[in-house]
Amino acid sequence: MLKVDRFGPVFKQIHDALEKNANSLLRADDLTMAQVHLLFLLEESPDGCYSLKELERRLRVAQSTMVGVVKRSAQKGFVECYGDPHDKRVKHVRITPEGRRICAAAQKHMGESEERFLKGISPAERALFLELLYKVLRNLS
Repeated sequence: MLKVDRFGPVFKQIHDALEKNANSLLRADDLTMAQVHLLFLLEESPDGCYSLKELERRLRVAQSTMVGVVKRSAQKGFVECYGDPHDKRVKHVRITPEGRRICAAAQKHMGESEERFLKGISPAERALFLELLYKVLRNLS
């Protein structure tokens, strides 16, 4: 049986390996994980749109970071930005058809990656693993 006395280093190794794999897959589409998170969030919204301020809140990033991610995503045609007709201070971000296409490709890559790193783990073990991860996440909230 594996002796576990510290979880942090294992979580860090898993995170680093997942990030390296994701960045390798995303490089082909000239994407970053930050852009993928933005696209996933917009894709899941009812109208494919959020205000810049709401994106900052949901992604837990600073305004300057969000502005940079949105700007680069807009330059690549993944999102479009527009002002609120009722409040000139508010800026909205909407996913484009190209953004939806890239989002679908990224989801496919992520599914393939998950299958690779969960290889050899039974469905029951996967369910338990996910349940335990959610417990850890709740403890951190």
